Amino acid sequence: MRKNKKKFLYIISPNKIEKNFYHYLREILKLNTTSIFQLRLKSYSHKTKINIGHKVKKICRIYKVKLIINDDVILAKELGADGCHLGQSDWHPTKARKILGNKIIGITCHNSVKLVREAIKNNASYIALGAFFNSKTKKIRYKSSLSLIQKVKKLTTKPVVAIGGINHKNYKKILLNHADFIAISGYIWKNKNLNPFDAIKLLK
Repeated sequence: MRKNKKKFLYIISPNKIEKNFYHYLREILKLNTTSIFQLRLKSYSHKTKINIGHKVKKICRIYKVKLIINDDVILAKELGADGCHLGQSDWHPTKARKILGNKIIGITCHNSVKLVREAIKNNASYIALGAFFNSKTKKIRYKSSLSLIQKVKKLTTKPVVAIGGINHKNYKKILLNHADFIAISGYIWKNKNLNPFDAIKLLK
């Protein structure tokens, strides 16, 4: 999935799409450090998700960034997205695979080697681990250690996505422990000191 070492970012959308979101998304993707963009919309109607999804897909295609839909396999199929991300309480990967075929299916494994093994067995496209640090986006229920990344890398060649409280001060610790991607949301969209574009520029 990641052929270019400079494209290590996996960006997750804000929960609420503001008017300036599309402008910042274009500016961020222009930097060419993002491989994957996940559209995570929990509180919108299906129709609105479709409308937003088409706009985001168009931008992602321009900058050759993979579009992943959070949780919603049907939405991913309807949009023609590159895949779907599944949490532990979402669709079973086997069922999702029947609908999405050989598209990307990423699976949240929190801090559990057992869940990683299950994800591998279920033919996950990538493994998501975390949270590694305190997060602005979600209340931390599962805390991961940096050593977990290396343990998982010994189990599989599938890409590892690290998530949870990652910012410009700590992201290099994740990359030095050989995660393939760092997933970022709150640092970009909820940053009180920097706009989304300036926040991303600090991740070099």
